Amino acid sequence: MGNRYEGKVAVVTGAASGLGEATARLLVDEGGRVVVADYDAMRGQAVADSLGDAALFVRCDVTVEADVAAAFDAAVARWGRVDGAFANAGIVGVAGPIADTPIDDFDRTLAVLLRGVFITVKHAARTIQASGNGGAIAMTSSVAGVQGGLGPHAYSVAKSGVVGLARSAAAELAAHRIRVNAIAPGSIVTSMTAHVIAGDPDALDAAAKGIGSRSPLGRAGVPDDIAQAVLYLLSDAGSYVTGQTLVIDAGVTSGASMNPQWSATKMVIAR
Repeated sequence: MGNRYEGKVAVVTGAASGLGEATARLLVDEGGRVVVADYDAMRGQAVADSLGDAALFVRCDVTVEADVAAAFDAAVARWGRVDGAFANAGIVGVAGPIADTPIDDFDRTLAVLLRGVFITVKHAARTIQASGNGGAIAMTSSVAGVQGGLGPHAYSVAKSGVVGLARSAAAELAAHRIRVNAIAPGSIVTSMTAHVIAGDPDALDAAAKGIGSRSPLGRAGVPDDIAQAVLYLLSDAGSYVTGQTLVIDAGVTSGASMNPQWSATKMVIAR
């Protein structure tokens, strides 16, 4: 166990699996305390239980503001403060040609991927300001939010919005010593990418093989690659960084390639 997040308290949404779970575990390993906030009560409670007294599960639908507010209030009630947040909960959402996209499905996708992030940042700002010691907020964008052709339309719209929110919130909250940044992962081996690549959320080996074969660095990204970046942004190590989007994609958006068959227009889903 390290001490890079010693004594600090964070709320992590989408923490029952994937990037959120890896980040919650790393923050606790580094001395922090974490609210595991997720819609999936069974998996979320199991993650929190496995982390002992340093974690608390709160069922949270990020499209419902009262749920998000309750997650932050629970952190304050248990530990007296909030120092950080990782707005990470997400879905793939609606896909397909833009001319065939049902608007209700578009709205649902943005409700989770953008509105939910906005609500999370709102309540993170509220509780961190009240704690009075400054802090940091990270949020999950995607390579689909910084380059066209790497995700479905609604997903890309939402993830682009997250990049803009990181800039605008950082500009406001700097006066309160609150830093705000986004991460933009490429494909990472999670149940979501396994579902996209292999049609089975448990097919992690197939997902790793598929992602690794297209990675310019010759290996698949794993959730800890993202968790380490989030820890950097939330911890004192990133104390002079705000308003930025950190791309974590093995060089895909730079044009790097080890595989001549790789096309940068193929869909990349991060979570």
